[in-house]
Amino acid sequence: MKFEQHLSQQQKQVQKLAMTQQLQQSIQILQYNSEELFAYIEAKSLENPLIDIQTETNYGDFPSSGSRTYTNEENNYLNQIPDNHTSLFEYLIDQIHLNYRDTYLRTLVLFLVEYIDLNGYLMIDLDEAALKTGAKAIEMLDALTLIQQLDPAGVGARDLRECLLLQVERDDTAPELAYIVIEEEFDHLANRKWGLIAKKFDVELSEIQTIFDYIQTLTPAPGSIFESTSGLYIRPDLTLRIKENQLKVLSNKTGTPTIQFQQAYFERMEATEDKEVQEYIKEKKNEFEWLEKTIIQRGDTILRVGTEIVQRQQQFFFQEDRPLKPMTLKEIAESLNIHESTVSRAVNGKYLETEFGVFELRSFFSNGLSNEATGEETSTNSIKKQLQALVDNENKAKPLSDQKLVDLLKEQEIEISRRTVTKYREALGIPASSKRKRYDD
Repeated sequence: MKFEQHLSQQQKQVQKLAMTQQLQQSIQILQYNSEELFAYIEAKSLENPLIDIQTETNYGDFPSSGSRTYTNEENNYLNQIPDNHTSLFEYLIDQIHLNYRDTYLRTLVLFLVEYIDLNGYLMIDLDEAALKTGAKAIEMLDALTLIQQLDPAGVGARDLRECLLLQVERDDTAPELAYIVIEEEFDHLANRKWGLIAKKFDVELSEIQTIFDYIQTLTPAPGSIFESTSGLYIRPDLTLRIKENQLKVLSNKTGTPTIQFQQAYFERMEATEDKEVQEYIKEKKNEFEWLEKTIIQRGDTILRVGTEIVQRQQQFFFQEDRPLKPMTLKEIAESLNIHESTVSRAVNGKYLETEFGVFELRSFFSNGLSNEATGEETSTNSIKKQLQALVDNENKAKPLSDQKLVDLLKEQEIEISRRTVTKYREALGIPASSKRKRYDD
């Protein structure tokens, strides 16, 4: 009798463990973005013969007030985006075989390419390369010169200075003194000791400013584009439609994977007399039903959360300055009667498409600061916007100090400390006032 009870207890424990695993998988699926969800479903379809993946291609019958078609120019641009599967290494190898004859020098070029990192820099000293290959130093330098003539401009550089010089060298629109200033006074330029440079070359500070501005258009990592294109295209999970001043949030079905049950295959397998096959196919059916339910729940949760966010942030969608109200995950969770962590998973990596841009759902959240002057709460995003506006409109010859920014914000009835201004300025990527000074004519 005791032995039977022990078996019963053990069986309950196993069922409880299985439920826990499914719950963990459901949580993980909610956390996935669109690309990760598709990859997960694709992997599941390889394990389960009853899963057939389908992809929706329309939004439904709700009329769009801002539907968009792509022009030929835009389509051409999209076609020019590098294949996500092409690496910098493969791109360089293709150019080498296409442009250089099969000689000993090409062998050295192929050797050096092995030491080009993902950013496009050469990671081996030429003397060391010469020792490894038995080549002469001048031959290794010739090989490197050939690499530096390949695309993208700047590839094969040994440091940032050389990388910029390689790009300037190919650019007919570069300022006249750009190359020599980078070559001879790179450190002074980077440290903004422009007076010394202007004096040396007998030019106005405004010319050094022009060179500095031009350098900002160059890339410090020419190879990085081959690593970043995989995230270039975002599949929004939700779409916002505005009709007669009413906001409506829709699940975006375009490109979203759905699954269908392979009924004919199931019936054939179920009809077999093999008990193991019957058990297997039953297990796979249960797995399909769970996955289908979980995907639907994921979509419903994201839609509910997205709709609540839009309703609370209506001013953002109707006003040109896009103001955000203070809003927290906890408020959304309480309103929808779900856990705060569920809201967090539903907004991270999930995007809302509007007529004026695509926004990650988590970007609509902002803690508020108590405003002593008005007694109201102002979102940190709103304060950052006003801070950015002050900097954008400042006299670039006499940039505003952090303390001056504090004073100007106070005039707008926003009272925050200098320390907070510094924190927000740095978060916005705005340099200190000494680094913002310009020398334009």
